[in-house]
Amino acid sequence: MSFNIVLIEPEIPNNTGNIGRLALATGSTLHLVKPFGFELSDKRLKRAGLDYWQYLDVIIYENVESFFEQHHEKEMIFFSATATKNHWDIKFKDDMFLVFGKESIGLSNSILSQNKQKTVKIPLYSEHIRSLNLANAVAISIYEGLRQLD
Repeated sequence: MSFNIVLIEPEIPNNTGNIGRLALATGSTLHLVKPFGFELSDKRLKRAGLDYWQYLDVIIYENVESFFEQHHEKEMIFFSATATKNHWDIKFKDDMFLVFGKESIGLSNSILSQNKQKTVKIPLYSEHIRSLNLANAVAISIYEGLRQLD
């Protein structure tokens, strides 16, 4: 049982490093879609991923179009703070793609509008916060999926 974690245009190397470490810990594959807000050689990326990065199953795509061309038939769930359904309302499946946008603005409007029925949010219980840290959101989602599949 595993998932595919998709980061579209990630901007913060520490988040990507932590998510890579989480992917390895959960047996998931990490999909990174360019452009990045950092270089893959960034020390902060490696520091957050520790010495585990070499064992990680990571696939890199030149752009969002090439990612969707390659995986258009796969089952995907899209995460957005603007969604109406909660992440625990979906039925997670083995090998599902969990798609997250960049830290500053999330997923593009075009991706969200094309996937409204497959977009979910992690609920927030304070009006003083817009969203969670990307690495935290991925962790919450992956472990909810693992809980359902267990």
